[in-house]
Amino acid sequence: MDRIIFEYPLAALLIILFIICALYCKARFEAIIFPHTALLNKSGRSSSFLSVLKWISIISLIIALMSPVIENKIEIEKNKGYAIGLLLDISRSMNAPGYTNKFAIVKKIVREFIKKRKHDQMGIVVFADFAYVASPLTYDKSMLLKILDHLRVGMAGNRYTAIYDALFFGGKLFVHSNAKSKVIILLTDGENNTQTVPLDVSLRLLKKYGIKVYTIGIGGDGDFNRMELEKIARLSGGKFFQATSKEELKQIYSEIDKLEKSEIKSDKFIQKRYLFEYPLFLAFFALLLYLYLVNKRGVA
Repeated sequence: MDRIIFEYPLAALLIILFIICALYCKARFEAIIFPHTALLNKSGRSSSFLSVLKWISIISLIIALMSPVIENKIEIEKNKGYAIGLLLDISRSMNAPGYTNKFAIVKKIVREFIKKRKHDQMGIVVFADFAYVASPLTYDKSMLLKILDHLRVGMAGNRYTAIYDALFFGGKLFVHSNAKSKVIILLTDGENNTQTVPLDVSLRLLKKYGIKVYTIGIGGDGDFNRMELEKIARLSGGKFFQATSKEELKQIYSEIDKLEKSEIKSDKFIQKRYLFEYPLFLAFFALLLYLYLVNKRGVA
């Protein structure tokens, strides 16, 4: 927002100095007898106008010395947040009894998580019989939410759960990422039972790009391979979570959001437009007119 400020406001004290001089430092003249009072009154009116010109010149000059400026603050935000890969299990078990429409609940919670991460790049990898990238890393959250809405159980097959392949594709999301922090959130309700990429290969890729993995197992003990998910989280520097209800799953995503909170920095610039030339011009013009009238009259 534009605002007018003075760079040297203390220069205004000079006005007080000029007022003191005007009151106590008056020039002394010899008294003369001048009987023509009509001409004297005319001269008094002219002197008043000259006095106005003099003070306009003085005050305008002081305002110019105060350096009036129109200041406009510009803030440029630098989105140096996180890059986050969301790995979602869309195998047939995500519609099995236990949750009411389990995958629909997952999508709703993930949707809220995406909305919170305004300044982060995010991508989606889905997996079942095979894994594939549903969305590369992007800042476009509206596009990401549309893709999430169109995801359905069975889109990658119904028979298996390719967790290791999903990790590999998740790691590939970050190949060209310059984010200061790279995070994967892997959600599944099963265990790896098919693969084209071994786990150690996926883990090496994660380590190469410095990717931390948070693993979330949905369901009770025995519904997923807890040791497998704990191992992935531990070796990547992440953390394992277990969700047995909608409320727990929601709380897990909230906790991850707090653990991986982005620091958004911004550069602030101040655009200045100097206005001193306007009062300076007015002072110069008033002074010229004052000198012209004084010279015309012959006295100050």
